Amino acid sequence: MSLVQSLPPLALYIHIPWCIRKCPYCDFNSHAVRGEIPEQQYVKALLADLNAEKNAAQGREISSIFIGGGTPSLFSASAIAEILNGAQQIIPFASDIEITMEANPGTFERERFAGFKAAGVTRLSIGVQSFNTEHLQLLGRIHSGDEAIKAISAAGEIGFAHINIDLMHGLAKQSPKQALQDLSTAIALGTDHLSWYQLTIEPNTEFHIRPPTLPDIDSLWDIQQQGQELIASAGFSQYEISAYARENAQARHNINYWQFGDYFGIGAGAHGKLSFYQQDTGALEIVRRWKKRSPKAYLESVDPLGGQNIIAADELPFEFMMNAMRLIDGAPTAYYAQRTGQPLSSIEMQLAAASAKGLLSVANRITPTRQGSLFLNDLLEYFI
Repeated sequence: MSLVQSLPPLALYIHIPWCIRKCPYCDFNSHAVRGEIPEQQYVKALLADLNAEKNAAQGREISSIFIGGGTPSLFSASAIAEILNGAQQIIPFASDIEITMEANPGTFERERFAGFKAAGVTRLSIGVQSFNTEHLQLLGRIHSGDEAIKAISAAGEIGFAHINIDLMHGLAKQSPKQALQDLSTAIALGTDHLSWYQLTIEPNTEFHIRPPTLPDIDSLWDIQQQGQELIASAGFSQYEISAYARENAQARHNINYWQFGDYFGIGAGAHGKLSFYQQDTGALEIVRRWKKRSPKAYLESVDPLGGQNIIAADELPFEFMMNAMRLIDGAPTAYYAQRTGQPLSSIEMQLAAASAKGLLSVANRITPTRQGSLFLNDLLEYFI
C-alpha cells in the first residue's frame, strides 16, 4: 500500500467569520459586521494560507469542502468562485467532490444563491433553527419563518444537489408540539438532510450570562422521542447523533471528521487535523493546527498559524472514539490502526469493558449500541 493510500481522506474547512449579528447562543468564532467586509483581502489570505499548508496533502486530493462561519453567504458569489478556483489550483479536487456552504435565510438573494451553485457549491446548509417567529426572535435570528421557507424553496428550484436544514429544539417557551411543527415544516419542504439538535448553553455566550428558561427534562425527552419517530416516518435515517438523511444524502464532509479523517482548516480561527509518517521511524504522527482567531490578526499576519500540537499516543484512543462514536454505525475496526497508528489490541481491554456494559459492540466495526449513543459520555470514559 502506498503512502497516499494508507493516509486517511483529506478534506478542507474554510472559515468566513463575519455575520450580520452575533446570536446569543453562538460560541463559534463569528464577528458582527462593522463597516465593509474586506472580502478581496480575505480571499487572498485564505489562498495564501492553503498554499502554505499544501505539502501536508502528501499527494492526496481534496475529497470535500465545507465553507462555514459566521455567515459565508454574506460573501459575493464571485468571491466564493475565486476561493474555490484558487484552492483547486493549489491542491487538486476529487472528481466527485462535495462542496458544502452554510447560508442564512436572512442573507437570501436568488441571484446570489444561483451564483454559489455556479461557483461549484453542491450542497447548502441553511441555518433556520426554527420556523416560529417568537422562537426566532428569542434566538436573535434576523430572518422570519416565511423568509426561511422562501430561501429553502428557492434553493431547491435553483438546483442544489443536496440541501440541509439546521434546526434547534429545546428552546425557551417551546412546547413539544411546536418543536414537531418545525420538523414537519422542514420535511414538507423536501430537504434530504436534517441537522436537528438540542439548544445547549455554551460558555462565553450571551445566553451563558443571561440564561433563558428552557423546557424541563420531561418535555425535552418527549421532543426527542417524538421528533425521532417523525423523522424516521418521513424516510430519514439517523446516521450521527444529531444528523438525519435520506438515502445517499449523508454529509460526506462531516463523516470524514467523525471517522478521524484529515482536514485542512483555513481562515480566522479555523482548526485542522493532519497525519504524517515520520521518515526516520515510520510512525504515524497526528497534528492539530489552528489559525489566529481575530480576523484582523489573521489578515495582518505574515504567518496566520495560531498554534499546533501533536496528539500524544495516550490521548489517541479517546480522540478516535470521541469522534467515531458519534456515528450510529461507528467505524470499521481497521480504521483504528490506520488512523491512529496504534494496533486495535492496544485498546482491547477498554473495548471489552465497554462491551460488557452494553455500550458498544465490536466485530468488523466498532459500533455504539443504542445505550452507548444515549450515554456517550459514559462510553467515552473507558478510553480516557
